Amino acid sequence: MTTAGMRLAAVASGAYRRVFAAGPVAPLLSRPNPVRRTGYDLDVVVQRVRQEAEDVVSLTLAGDDLPAWLPGAHLDVFLPSGLQRAYSLCGDPAEATYRIAVRRLGAGSREMHDLREGDRLRVRGPRNAFSLVGNAPSYLFVAAGIGITPILPMVRARRGRLVYLGRSRATMPFLSELDDAEVRPDDECGPPDLREILSLAEPGAAVYLCGPPPLMAGAQRILRAINPTASLHTERFSPPVVEGGRPFEVHLRRSGKTVEVSAEESALAAIGRVLDVPYSCRQGFCGTCKVRVLDGEVDHRDRLLTPSERDDAMLVCVSRATGRLVLDL
Repeated sequence: MTTAGMRLAAVASGAYRRVFAAGPVAPLLSRPNPVRRTGYDLDVVVQRVRQEAEDVVSLTLAGDDLPAWLPGAHLDVFLPSGLQRAYSLCGDPAEATYRIAVRRLGAGSREMHDLREGDRLRVRGPRNAFSLVGNAPSYLFVAAGIGITPILPMVRARRGRLVYLGRSRATMPFLSELDDAEVRPDDECGPPDLREILSLAEPGAAVYLCGPPPLMAGAQRILRAINPTASLHTERFSPPVVEGGRPFEVHLRRSGKTVEVSAEESALAAIGRVLDVPYSCRQGFCGTCKVRVLDGEVDHRDRLLTPSERDDAMLVCVSRATGRLVLDL
């Protein structure tokens, strides 16, 4: 690198480290691209466990010089069993601790619910795949159930209209922190009308939506039809529905097993019937399920692998094949 280039890099690095530094929080930002790199693995201790709603607990995590973060960021949590799961940060970015919230749904979440104050964890991050744009004329936030977790710090950072959905108030965490929210539980207001909700967005608004697949389905099409100048930003807590998929065969070279992947399922789901494969996000963000490809052509649908990596690897949670695939599993 030239001397001028080194000066420019130093200036950029210094500016990056100064942004959003607050008090005792280490001046490192959650990265805008959810790419795994070394140096972001952290040892933390569970400082507080609190019941937030039916089957929902929040965990406050403490550690030395925790990196700062921006709304929309998440942590990868490595559980004692070996499972890895991703959880949105839902506390205050100005605080020196991290807060996450977990709804009891599966094996990973049950293990998180069993954690107690004083337990130690390994985490990676923060990383941000759900960035909050800072120059929109207005904001509409829509959260359903545990989908409130990434939305909560966004509402604090950018004053906007929040519509909070859920089965009932008893199942909706953090209601006491959302005095200005439009709370619409199903047992009081009936099933949500997404078109009516999205119609609340002003022209040019940034619309942030987080919730289960039924809520997300068709949101882009609806918003484009009723408010073409608005932008839609989404995050889901379950894998996306496979659309336009075709069945293909996967042979697992090391284990000697062959599985059929149907048109409606991911390769991860099919392989999981015969072999344990580590995974976390199931959306092509984190890279946990990256597998070496020994033969076959991959239809890449991930957001992570570089062009050179795509020559011999795939993320089995989202990418598919155009024919028979041989994997190093």
